[in-house]
Amino acid sequence: MMPERPRVALYYASHDGQTRKIVDRLAGHLAAHGVDTFITDLSANPAPAIDTEADLVLLAAAIRYGFHLPAARRFLSRLRVEIPDERIAVVSVNLTARKPGRQTADGNVYLRNWLKRTDLRPLFAAAVAGKLDYPAYRWFDRMMIQAIMTISGGPTDPSTVIEYTDWAAVEALAEELAMLVKPTP
Repeated sequence: MMPERPRVALYYASHDGQTRKIVDRLAGHLAAHGVDTFITDLSANPAPAIDTEADLVLLAAAIRYGFHLPAARRFLSRLRVEIPDERIAVVSVNLTARKPGRQTADGNVYLRNWLKRTDLRPLFAAAVAGKLDYPAYRWFDRMMIQAIMTISGGPTDPSTVIEYTDWAAVEALAEELAMLVKPTP
């Protein structure tokens, strides 16, 4: 009889689609490491069933105006009732993570504040840089993001499109997650 493969349930909240791309890439790399995955879009399904049998439940959430998306915040409140912190992983997708040293809870203010506000002590927490796509944003969003970029020293040209996501780092995150759920031989 074949031993059961470890499973990671991936839930995500994305505003512009980059978080979905990151979750898809994580799922692909996890599968290559012998880990089954199940992906749920919290925007399409705001109150999904929580996979309580998964070895690890990962919540990936984009930032909008300094806060993780409401769908992710609501889901996290529900998740913590059903899953202990030591089986939860979080990935914050934000443009601050484009800078060196901003990929951890200690180095990323958005991730650090989210964990502090929720008193969450997950097994795994990381920040991944997203994508800056001024032409795709509505006028108000573009103005707000340009103001934030002015403060943080980022690009403000309204024609700028930069994918800051470090795909090699995403692969490394998947390897770390696989190590967390795979039984030791």
